Amino acid sequence: MGFTADCLLLFGATGDLAQRMLLPSLCALDADGLVDEHLRIVGTARQELDDAGYRAFARKALETYLPDYRKPAIEPFLERLHYQPLDANNAAGFADLATKVGMVERGLAIFLSTAPSLFEPTIAGLVASGLAGEQTRIGLEKPLGTDLATSRHINDAVSSAFPEDRIFRIDHYLGKETVQNLLALRFANVMFEPLWNAAHIDHVQITVAETVGLEGRVGFYDGAGALRDMVQNHMLQLLALVAMEPPASFDATAVRDEKVKVLRSLRKVERDETVTGQYRAGAIGGAAVPGYDQELGRDSDTETFVAIKAHVDNWRWKGVPFYLRTGKRLYERVTEIVVQFRPVPHSIFAGRGARTQPNQLVIGIQPAENITLSLMAKEPGLDRGGIRLREVSLDISMPDAFAGPKKRIAYERLLLDLIEGDQTLFVRRDEVEAQWEWIDAIRQTWDDHAITPKTYTAGSWGPSAAIALAERDGVTWHE
Repeated sequence: MGFTADCLLLFGATGDLAQRMLLPSLCALDADGLVDEHLRIVGTARQELDDAGYRAFARKALETYLPDYRKPAIEPFLERLHYQPLDANNAAGFADLATKVGMVERGLAIFLSTAPSLFEPTIAGLVASGLAGEQTRIGLEKPLGTDLATSRHINDAVSSAFPEDRIFRIDHYLGKETVQNLLALRFANVMFEPLWNAAHIDHVQITVAETVGLEGRVGFYDGAGALRDMVQNHMLQLLALVAMEPPASFDATAVRDEKVKVLRSLRKVERDETVTGQYRAGAIGGAAVPGYDQELGRDSDTETFVAIKAHVDNWRWKGVPFYLRTGKRLYERVTEIVVQFRPVPHSIFAGRGARTQPNQLVIGIQPAENITLSLMAKEPGLDRGGIRLREVSLDISMPDAFAGPKKRIAYERLLLDLIEGDQTLFVRRDEVEAQWEWIDAIRQTWDDHAITPKTYTAGSWGPSAAIALAERDGVTWHE
């Protein structure tokens, strides 16, 4: 933990992320007394507004995106907000921004949510205006590059002004309650960790499925695709949390040391271990939706679906496949991790006509936050000469189990940690670079073998080749 900042500076303060996530998250933290009463929040963007104008802008966003029970907190929260217009390409404007921020006795936290092209001039402006001093830390919203080379270029620019212990790279999935619960499940319970290895686990599935299409992200998404947009960050972070060794303690260095070991152990993906797809017109929830090319307005080879068979080559996971799957316009919106255990080595019930099924652990991340463990149990009743077994589930619904605490937006956790200086749930540079090295190798394989996206109908579970990717190993995707 570092110093607690007494000013939060938001770049991109009028953008979509600020309206939907950042302002509601900060308002919720304020309402629950989780931030210091003296914390000032200064927003900056190109839009010409004064303090009053920005407060009116923020009020409208909060009335739209805050749940009703939070809305009484809006007016007191607005008093924290200040605003300074800024064109990041105009170096002179940073002096006015520094004046607006004023003196920060304990420190300054910066949340940088801008186009990647503005990173370098923004960093230069912060340095020139004195806003990048020793009592300043910076949070970086993705995308942090489009490949390893561009990622290094961005990180070099940021590290020229900020040391690694003051850089907070954001992956909002790490702020989700159930993702953090994965660590608690593994390392706070004695029954799982002895079984968490290749001797007892057959395979792992990680699915991030969306029903939406482009939704206003045309400019970014067509240049990124599903591999860069979802696999490179969110899915690899989930994989690392599943596969990591127990850290010595729950602190930033220990946790991130173990994650990067996993990322560096990822085997290069072969040609037949990956499938790409692009959705065509279909139906979602009974409503007709256009295909990707129709939404885009032109032909494109950008993938909207990726399935990968990955391997972590270390002692714990040798021979255990990790099946990754993500896509847009799929059958339903779901993010989940499925840990499939191996069958019992010998069934004592086989001679009595009963069949056993391997245990399965399902960790639901969104939209439902739950943990389900399937077990075999005797079915009640009498059966001459035999015994009937049936698979039953132990279900933990996190909202039901913790009915008292309010549901949190992932950014609430991350913004609070940025303000207080806890890097545990943020991504270190060596993690980012290990992720990009693996992703770049996949894209190179696609280019070398002229692999282009296969089509799939919107509202399905993706190309049939993705089903075959798992089925040829005797694995069925969890749906």
